[in-house]
Amino acid sequence: MVIDTSAVLAILFREPDWKQIGRAILTDPIRLTSAVSRLEAAMVYAGRKGTNAPELEILLERFRIRIVDFDQTQLRFAMDAFRRYGKGRHPAALNLGDCCAYALAKAWNEPLLFKGDDFSRTDIAAVPTG
Repeated sequence: MVIDTSAVLAILFREPDWKQIGRAILTDPIRLTSAVSRLEAAMVYAGRKGTNAPELEILLERFRIRIVDFDQTQLRFAMDAFRRYGKGRHPAALNLGDCCAYALAKAWNEPLLFKGDDFSRTDIAAVPTG
């Protein structure tokens, strides 16, 4: 699976569905996140907590989430995602981080774990959390 920033932050901030998200991660042997998502998670966490997010590093290590560098293949998928589903163009309103998570999922042919309804308005395969 590919793990979007929203899922990582749900666990870090103990949102109501954080346990279901954690279980979904643990049940899949493939656990990937984009380097861009890693940066986005650190930025959001620091903005809310005012720290450099050591908890984020601990979470990534405990769940054995592999950070994947952003490459040319992902760039093509991300550009296509923005063209088709980007903010101001489509109801999904994908932002930069969303487009990068979408791109990694497409490039690796893996489902995406996310919170919210933005990705559900795209053609991406979703990881069930129920």
